[in-house]
Amino acid sequence: QLQLVESGGGLVQPGGSLLLSCVASGSELNYYSIGWFRQAPGKEREGVSCSGSADGSTYYGDSVKGRFTISRDNRKNTVYLQMSSLTPEDTALYICNVGVQYWGQGTQVTVSS
Repeated sequence: QLQLVESGGGLVQPGGSLLLSCVASGSELNYYSIGWFRQAPGKEREGVSCSGSADGSTYYGDSVKGRFTISRDNRKNTVYLQMSSLTPEDTALYICNVGVQYWGQGTQVTVSS
């Protein structure tokens, strides 16, 4: 059973950057696929990015391509989402996913001037 705890969210101005972290406990991360989702008020949960466990292939949603980067540090059992050139449309609760079935509680990102 994996437990996930996200951090790194906050208030940032448009054009700014944030680094989200998701620390996993209970099992080693390297066996699992990883991903980030987001959910804005009144909207459905949206896939932001994911990465496979085997070949490290990555996927990015069209709205974040070229601005967000997903990565993992298996030694630290941590998943990251580096976000840059943020816009108000990126405002949402960002939720970490590991191995499809495990979810964190999320960390709030608000982009506003």
